[in-house]
Amino acid sequence: MSPLSDSIRFRRLAAGMCLIAAPVTYVAGILADPALRLGGDADAVGAYGRNLEQVSLSAAILHWSWVLLVPGVIGMIHLVRRRAVLLGHIAGALALLGVVNFSALMLGDFFYARLERELGPATGAALGDRALADPGAVFGFQIPGFAGVAGVFLLGLILAYGRHAPWWAPFAMLAGMVTAPIFWAGTVIGGLLYLAGSGAIGIRMIRMTDSEWAHPGAGGAGPDPALDAPGADGKQPAGRDVHLR
Repeated sequence: MSPLSDSIRFRRLAAGMCLIAAPVTYVAGILADPALRLGGDADAVGAYGRNLEQVSLSAAILHWSWVLLVPGVIGMIHLVRRRAVLLGHIAGALALLGVVNFSALMLGDFFYARLERELGPATGAALGDRALADPGAVFGFQIPGFAGVAGVFLLGLILAYGRHAPWWAPFAMLAGMVTAPIFWAGTVIGGLLYLAGSGAIGIRMIRMTDSEWAHPGAGGAGPDPALDAPGADGKQPAGRDVHLR
């Protein structure tokens, strides 16, 4: 059966592959960002206004890096079945809200670039800063975005607690997300950390059997034969109703 026609297999593979693709896309978007490449140099002033095409490419790629993380986070939530279920779903919801808000914030790069080009670097950047300092932008987008990163980290810890991820994976993901924008050493090291942590969880999903994915924590096991076998008197064991209505 084709993975596209098997819902269980498709969701498992999609979630796993997205967890691998998200950090790769994230680093690619950072590498395309003209201001981040120049760091704190004087040349970074007005870099967005001088490089509209690069900013457009970078912002679009970064947007998709967060979008690709959404199926991965949903897959991580799916694996929270046995331990810390309530906390896992709270962390997952926080992570999804944050990822969506970070994706939306990428639109700011397009506006910064046009403002710097039309109004000049100093005036354009100052106007962009004023817009993003608006309480609606701060409390509606920026704070939820960073809270979402914390949600991804907490969700990873819960997966590690449930033995669905290595203990170091959430730490690597968090460190990678935070340090990758620090060009260039942070981009290399942070990008590798993000890929290692997120990829380790994604590969585990890909290597799971469909039964393990459908029933996380059950090890793919079916009904216990000992529970279904009749006793010495030929009667069905207590606790198992043989008449299914």
